[in-house]
Amino acid sequence: MTKPAATRSIVVEREMTHPSEKIWRALTQGALIEAWLMTNDFQPIVGHRFTFRAAPMPHWNGVVDCEVLVVEPNKRLSYSWNASGDEAAEGLKTVVTWTLTPTKNGVLVRMEQAGFRPEEEANYQGARYGWQRYIGGLERVAAGLD
Repeated sequence: MTKPAATRSIVVEREMTHPSEKIWRALTQGALIEAWLMTNDFQPIVGHRFTFRAAPMPHWNGVVDCEVLVVEPNKRLSYSWNASGDEAAEGLKTVVTWTLTPTKNGVLVRMEQAGFRPEEEANYQGARYGWQRYIGGLERVAAGLD
């Protein structure tokens, strides 16, 4: 019996000077998610299947297939983040988990994308780069909320 290959995760943590409720809104309201991440049909309901959509690029059709796994308002959100279309069967199968922990000055936002296989180095590197940018966008969107 062969042991499955170890997978890797990307973790990005940033303290934001906003209440958890603002960050939660930016993480769970479709129009706000679109402002910092991608077009989507997200709903914060466990079991809801949705997609993220962006302009197609070489080696990516621009679609991410997802399913909501965990919803704990103002605390934790988790969803699958998987390849779509022709790549769905053998492609990327990861899980994104957002954890919000109150701090003295606001909230510690922790994003983990787990499940990158060794052969998915390009996906891993792209996600490492992309999440840094996306987290900055999340903070900007939250800052603009009343």
